[in-house]
Amino acid sequence: MERHLDHDLKDLSDRLLRMGRLAETAVEHALAALLAGAHRVPEEEPEIDRLQIDIDHRVVALLALHQPVAADLRLLLAVTRIAAELERIGDQAVNLAGSAARLEQAGPLPLAPELFRLGRLACQMVHDSLQAFLERQPELARQTLEQDSEADALRDSIFDAVRQDIARDSAQAPAALEALLVAKNLERVADHATNIAEDVLFWLTGEDLRHLHPVADR
Repeated sequence: MERHLDHDLKDLSDRLLRMGRLAETAVEHALAALLAGAHRVPEEEPEIDRLQIDIDHRVVALLALHQPVAADLRLLLAVTRIAAELERIGDQAVNLAGSAARLEQAGPLPLAPELFRLGRLACQMVHDSLQAFLERQPELARQTLEQDSEADALRDSIFDAVRQDIARDSAQAPAALEALLVAKNLERVADHATNIAEDVLFWLTGEDLRHLHPVADR
């Protein structure tokens, strides 16, 4: 017989996954608009914020009502952590939109192909970390952790190229500085995806991998 808690946990997980898809979409749309030279306000952000509050309230209620232990308790703790990471990913989409708005005055975005590559990697990491949660796949979560170093390397490569561009032509500085901010924000998305993967592993295996990787602040 299915426990009432099982039904509540599934409902909670569904809400978290909806929040995750919204955060993923917000970054994808903001990146596409940015690279196209357009300014798009992330319309997903208010719903992301609302879902985080709703999820947190539901977790508190489930803790009080059911007093879960073991894997159920780890799931509830992981959900609150993941929701916080997803809210921060939504914030990164807002930051990307801000860069797009400023580039309307600064000029075209330098290093667009490299930034697109970093953006696609970051979005894939978010997608994979959520799939690892949905499908209860610890190995997929571990693969996401391994991609963080690739995102860091891409960011560093972009930073080096931007510094060289500014040295060659200081008139490019305003647009080049926006490219630095875009790279930083995209790498932060990858960091948050890494944190989510760690939270999935905490739920599924009991491993606490926080502070073992130089990833985004929690």
